[in-house]
Amino acid sequence: MISFENVSKRYDDGTFAVKNFNLHIKEGELLVLIGPSGSGKTTTLKMINRLIPLTEGYIKIKDKKISDYDIHELRWDIGYVLQQIALFPHMTIEENIAVVPEMKGWGQKEINQRIDELLHMVGLEPETYRKRLPHELSGGQQQRIGVARALAANPQIILMDEPFSALDPLSREKLQDDLIELQKNIKKTIVFVTHDMSEALKLGERICLMKNGEVVQTGTPEELLQQPANDFVREFVGIDQAQAKTVDIREGVKPANPGEMDHLTVISSSVPINEILGLLSEQELLAVEVKGELIGTIDRQGMIRILSRQMEGIK
Repeated sequence: MISFENVSKRYDDGTFAVKNFNLHIKEGELLVLIGPSGSGKTTTLKMINRLIPLTEGYIKIKDKKISDYDIHELRWDIGYVLQQIALFPHMTIEENIAVVPEMKGWGQKEINQRIDELLHMVGLEPETYRKRLPHELSGGQQQRIGVARALAANPQIILMDEPFSALDPLSREKLQDDLIELQKNIKKTIVFVTHDMSEALKLGERICLMKNGEVVQTGTPEELLQQPANDFVREFVGIDQAQAKTVDIREGVKPANPGEMDHLTVISSSVPINEILGLLSEQELLAVEVKGELIGTIDRQGMIRILSRQMEGIK
């Protein structure tokens, strides 16, 4: 879907923001770019929709160089969600969502249907929120509108630049959960920038860890946790501290009938992280017991979400 081929961004003083960057992002994938400040992750994101011009190499969308697209059509076909939300303050919610569909020449009936559909999708009642102004909404509600606006013209690609980092912890966690559920239904190609490893572990189908403008390691959350490429990855992910911890995994357990668990490996609900990750690398499901009684099953995704919360406590 999106391919980076030897991409670099060099400034006039000779410094590189991004250097020899190679990555292929699959269609329908949620890929997280993460790294310390100055690692080049936001520059990489902004090169996709040509907000920042690349210096060397190629970025392709569906095997076509982004330089070959009309710049306005390219940006209209890529949703963009910022940390600052950036809703137009004097426009109503429905007017904010309608901006790109209007630019693309949609009819008013089609736009109205899309506004209702999107507001329902992000959990806001159209009758209540259509006519409101941004300042009448909470930060979390405004960010939901930001997501709805990014989806308005039904783009195949969504770019998200630390969209939840300015929110309070409860709103942030709720929107992370909502994005996971939303992605199950819409299956867009999402590139998500964050500096928070717990958020990356929770959201990313794959994670690209950057340092000094270069890729250090790309892989699934499990791969970064279990097969770190070097000490930088180990330290950034917090593996040494996290894997030694014993955690209560009951919040990630899904109910199951006893017969469904007969063939599964049984583990305690309180278990060291490295032990359960090792088992889940070999088996899709584990049975969980409390005081000798089976209470359900846990899978990789459930464990990664628990681990992301553990990371919040470590960092």
